[in-house]
Amino acid sequence: MTEASGTLSDSLSMVDTLAAGRPHVQECQIEGQARARRYLSLVIIAFAMHLISSALFIGFVNRPVYDDKYNVSDVHTYADQGLSVATVLSHRNPPGPTSFLWMAAGVRLLGGGELRDARIANLISWLLLFVGMLCGARYGSFPQIWYGAILAALIFPHSVMSAATTLTEGPALLFAILGALTWIEAASRPTGTASSFLLLILGAFSMGIAVSCRQYYLALLPAAFLFSLFRLRGQEPREKFLRLLGPLLSLCVASAPIIVLIVVWRGFTSPGVAGGMSHQELGWRAYAGFNIFRPIVGAFYSCFYLVPLTLPAVWRGRASGRWPAFLVALVAGILAAGLGSSLLQPGPLRAFIQMGSRLPGGEFILLGSIAALTVYNAVVIGLLLWEKRRSVLSCPPVIFALLTVVFFIVEQFGVGGNVPLYDRYLLQIAPFLGIIAFSLIPRLDFIRLLPLAAMDVVAHFLLWSHAFRP
Repeated sequence: MTEASGTLSDSLSMVDTLAAGRPHVQECQIEGQARARRYLSLVIIAFAMHLISSALFIGFVNRPVYDDKYNVSDVHTYADQGLSVATVLSHRNPPGPTSFLWMAAGVRLLGGGELRDARIANLISWLLLFVGMLCGARYGSFPQIWYGAILAALIFPHSVMSAATTLTEGPALLFAILGALTWIEAASRPTGTASSFLLLILGAFSMGIAVSCRQYYLALLPAAFLFSLFRLRGQEPREKFLRLLGPLLSLCVASAPIIVLIVVWRGFTSPGVAGGMSHQELGWRAYAGFNIFRPIVGAFYSCFYLVPLTLPAVWRGRASGRWPAFLVALVAGILAAGLGSSLLQPGPLRAFIQMGSRLPGGEFILLGSIAALTVYNAVVIGLLLWEKRRSVLSCPPVIFALLTVVFFIVEQFGVGGNVPLYDRYLLQIAPFLGIIAFSLIPRLDFIRLLPLAAMDVVAHFLLWSHAFRP
C-alpha cells in the first residue's frame, strides 16, 4: 500500500498541492504501472465474459424474464409514442425515464423484436461504459483506481443480468460513472482553464442525466458539492470563490434535467409509481417520504458488498484493532439475527440465508454470522481509512467515492412507500465501493482473487438460472 510510481507522483501534482502548500497531499495509495496493467488485464477478462454471456443470453432466451414484463411496457410507450409530457406522465416504473428512452431508441434503430432490441441497447451501454472507462483511465490521473471501479461493477452479482435484460442500471451506470470520472478529473486540476470548465460541465450534466435514469444517483450531487468545498482548504477567500465558481455552475447544469423531471411529475416519483400502478400484483408504491429503517438496510448491504472486495483486510488487520472490531461485530451479528427478515431484502443474500431455515436455528445463526463478518470487515476498513487518512484525503476519487456511498445511505431516509431496497440497487454504487476497496488494498494475490472470481460466477449464475425457468 505504500508504493507509488513516479508517473503517479507527477500526475498528482494536479491535486491541490501547490494551492494547499502541503507536500504530503501528493501521496495517493496506488501501486505502480505493472500492477495497473494487471488490473487492466482482469478488467478485460471480466468484460469479455460479461459480453459473451450477455450476448448468448440475448440470442437464445427471447422471452421476458425477471423484471422484463414490467419494464417493457415503458420501453414500448417511448418507442411507439416518443418523448413528451404525456408519455413521461404515463411512466409506470420506479426508475426515471431516461434508461427506458435509451432502450426505446435501440428498438427504433434496430427495428427487430422489441424485447431483444431493448436488451441489445442495454448491452451497448455496458460496452460504451467499458470503452469510456478504459479511455478515461488511460488519459486520467488515477488509472488503477478507475480500473478497480469498472472491475467492481463488472463482477457485481447483478451486472450481467442488467446487461442481458431490460433492467435500467446499464445506461444509468454509463452516465453516472463516466460523468463522475470526467468531473473528478477536471475538478482535481489546480488551476481553472477553459478545457477544465468544459469537462466540469459535461461531467456534471452526465451525472444529472444519471439521476433521471435512476433517482438514487442524486447522491452524486451533494458528494460533488462537498468535494468542491473540501478542496478549498487553506486557500484565500478570493481564491476560494474563483475555484468554487466552476463546480457550482456545473452542478446547476446537473440539476437541470432533474428539475425538469420534478416539474413534469410534480414530485420525485412518477404518478404511476406513487399511485401503485407499477407491480400492481405486489402493491408497490414509492414516493418521497421518511423512512427511519431503510438507511440501516442500505448501510448493511453497502458493507456486505464491500466484504468480497476487501476480504484480505479481515485477516490482515492490525492486531491492536482486532479485538474491538470482533466485539462490535459480535454484538451487531446478534442484533442483525434478531431483526431477521426485516433486514434482508429480495436478492441472492436473502435466498442463501433462507436455505438455513431447513435446520433448527439455521437461519438465525447464518444471518448472525454473515452480519458479524460484514460489520467486522467494515470496522477494519474504517481503521484502515483512519490509518491512511493522509493518503485518502490526497486522492480525489477516493474522497468522492466515500461521499457518494455515504449520501446513498443517507438519501434512503427520504424514500417513502413500501418498495424494498432490492440488493441489486447496490450495483449503482459498486464502482465507488471498488474505488474504496482497491485504493486501500491494491494488492491482488490468490486469496484476493478468489472472492472476486466467486462474485463473477454468481453474476453469471443469476442470469442463466432464468434461462431454465418456465
